[in-house]
Amino acid sequence: MPSKRPAARANQTTGERLQKVLASAGVASRRASEELIARGRVTVDGKVASLGDKVDPKTAVIHVNGERVVTDSRLVYLAMNKPRGVVSTMADERGREAIADYIGTLEQRVYHVGRLDADSEGLLLLTNDGALAHRLTHPSFEVPKTYLAEVAGPVPRGVGRKLLAGVELEDGPAKAIAFRVVDTVGRTAQVEITLHEGRKHIVRRLLDEVGHPVSRLIRTRIGPISLGNIKVGRTRRLTQTEVAALFRAVDEEAPTPS
Repeated sequence: MPSKRPAARANQTTGERLQKVLASAGVASRRASEELIARGRVTVDGKVASLGDKVDPKTAVIHVNGERVVTDSRLVYLAMNKPRGVVSTMADERGREAIADYIGTLEQRVYHVGRLDADSEGLLLLTNDGALAHRLTHPSFEVPKTYLAEVAGPVPRGVGRKLLAGVELEDGPAKAIAFRVVDTVGRTAQVEITLHEGRKHIVRRLLDEVGHPVSRLIRTRIGPISLGNIKVGRTRRLTQTEVAALFRAVDEEAPTPS
């Protein structure tokens, strides 16, 4: 959903020099940013930029080599490895451990993108970019989410076919878009499952419905963002490349601060 805020114009008399804005955003040094501009590899509001252009970093839509670059320093994008037992809310009125207990003090207030139930763990995205958060969670954008689940095993081959074909749940049909058995040890198996949707307890309900209840559930990926080696309870800032990949995943052009 494009921002309703008027687009900034290049070559305006006010604002900051484009190469300074790019350097501040971590794209490259000022000199390297000048070279990118001179080579025609930078666009501002859909037009090829020129040396000497000035922009408002809070409103300009800037692309470098076709990748969206966030230049508004107020926007924050974080990845968190949520521990098991922590509720997906910034603060809990019942006194349970919540996300805010783990992220420390930030200059900007952030919100979680979607949820993980308290018994689940793994990747959670945090941001104050309301427009992007909406698109990442709205089912119409079909952003895939991947989970590693520990289930009752062994898991017959037919289970994967059932999940990919679709399973009828009490609140409507649901299906996986990818499924594989990762490992089997005795009566326990690890499976990886990817879905587009995010209905409450959807992974647990799907696997329970096909006869393999979940004993542990870890979300490992949201769209292009992977949990990677983030330690449990820790967060990290997404790189410009990762943020650009999120915009591509939802066809988002201009992030809007909340």
